[in-house]
Amino acid sequence: MKDIDELKKRVCEANKTLLASGLAALTWGNVSGLERKEGKMAIKPSGVDYEDLAADKIVVLSLASGEVCCGDLAPSSDTPTHLEIARAFTAAGAIVHTHSPYATAWAQTGMALPCLGTTHADTFCGDIPVCEQLTAEEAEKDYEANVGKAIVARFSDENLDPGRMPAVLVPGHGPFLWGETPEDAVKNAIVLEEVARMAHLTFSLRHECPRLPEYILKKHFNRKHGPDAYYGQKAT
Repeated sequence: MKDIDELKKRVCEANKTLLASGLAALTWGNVSGLERKEGKMAIKPSGVDYEDLAADKIVVLSLASGEVCCGDLAPSSDTPTHLEIARAFTAAGAIVHTHSPYATAWAQTGMALPCLGTTHADTFCGDIPVCEQLTAEEAEKDYEANVGKAIVARFSDENLDPGRMPAVLVPGHGPFLWGETPEDAVKNAIVLEEVARMAHLTFSLRHECPRLPEYILKKHFNRKHGPDAYYGQKAT
């Protein structure tokens, strides 16, 4: 249980970072973290204020069944979406969902977020995809799980690598992101909000603006994340 206890602490702090970073108001948003060796997911409880959140309130579930195995509170209502993403994107160690204003505004347009500059390309290798809107039947039954399935289907249909594109927009809803750790997932959410804001400002200045050339996009992404990455300090 030592690994799970540590995970609960990190998931708790990552959720609090959503509020501190301006990515969440009220209780809008959630972070989950995975302990794949034990087949567990830890996630924020539903409707609990960030100020009241503590590690012992984080809910732990079985990744396979989704059943609660630790915690007295109900897990986030978005838990089935997190589970679908976690099961399909095995490289993800944590998942975050927010209603941050600029990223959510893009989601509400139903359009992908285009890569206009290097700030975007440093983290996301291409346009942020938007998944299909659910049908009435999908929304009526197993709504949250079907959101997750729509996300996974978009990546499958477009042959997208979730390791190189750790974000998606759900139309009319908001963004979901992931990373190797809860801290990484939240950092990706912070970056997405900033690049969505920059894109909004760019289009307000020039309605028809150029996309970042593909060779510049790949250069910026690979210098941080590629096999020969050279951004930052080398470990000693």
